[in-house]
Amino acid sequence: MEIKPEIAARIKLLEEKYAAMGQDLASYLDGLLYADYLTYWDYIHLDTLLSLQNPKTNFPDEEIFIMYHQITELYFKLCLHELKQISNAAPITKSFLKERVARINRYFEALTRSFAIMINGMDPAQFLKFRMSLLPASGFQSAQYRLIEVYATDFKELVDKEHRDAFKSSGETSIEKMFEHIYWKQGATELSSGKKTLTLRQFETKYAQTIIDTAKKVQGKTLWDQYNRLSDEEKNDTEVINQLKQLDLNVNVNWPLVHYKSAVRYLQKNPEDIKATGGTNWQKYLPPRFQRRIFYPALWTNEELEDWGTGMKRIFEMELP
Repeated sequence: MEIKPEIAARIKLLEEKYAAMGQDLASYLDGLLYADYLTYWDYIHLDTLLSLQNPKTNFPDEEIFIMYHQITELYFKLCLHELKQISNAAPITKSFLKERVARINRYFEALTRSFAIMINGMDPAQFLKFRMSLLPASGFQSAQYRLIEVYATDFKELVDKEHRDAFKSSGETSIEKMFEHIYWKQGATELSSGKKTLTLRQFETKYAQTIIDTAKKVQGKTLWDQYNRLSDEEKNDTEVINQLKQLDLNVNVNWPLVHYKSAVRYLQKNPEDIKATGGTNWQKYLPPRFQRRIFYPALWTNEELEDWGTGMKRIFEMELP
């Protein structure tokens, strides 16, 4: 049988590759010969993936709740995949940074637009019953979301707004000290006593050190740091700035707002609001205008900063039923 030139060329390249590793090409060709064909379901571990939904009740809509949160965490993993590449890029280039931030924006926009599944896609009566079996678990406990924040901005921007300016003016750089005043702790307080909820205590036990260690590791290499390594001309590029501002809106305005809309639909019941599963103060925690969490304040005008979380949402209108 005649071996075509293109096949012979590839065999030669393979021989060189495996010879450099002290390996025998013939053995690897035998492995290729004996191996079965790859299937779609094996490649993505489909059977395992579809077995990961384990409801705690018999209410059918609980499976929707589980699957949507699993989808969310996969999108968060995609975001972190891009943020880690940005952090490790040396040297960073404008085109690389812009494309990776655009990817993260697409992931968040897909999640935001799909949140109608949570807002309108579950029976309220079922939700208000099966949610009681989930205590004290809460989406508040998503460590990946917290890590996205850590990679995206200077850690001082994640400090609660009541302490943020003090940390900025003092020049304090201790991650541990800033972590004690991180914004999301204020949302995980018991509505009656003001003490840390069990949800927060569980989260800190499992993930506090991971978040602190990650923040230390990416100091000087966050998305904001990498942006500031660009030349003045590149930093002033309209497309780059727009992608960063869109990311700021996607993470800090649009994503919390759809959660707030969902909480209002299911949990707000006059004259008394229903607690979230983790006991979090969602009425004060979710609305962006209260948290005023902004990754890149230097990119916004004073008027835009004043309007944060209210009129700002019009910049990215959400088509939600």
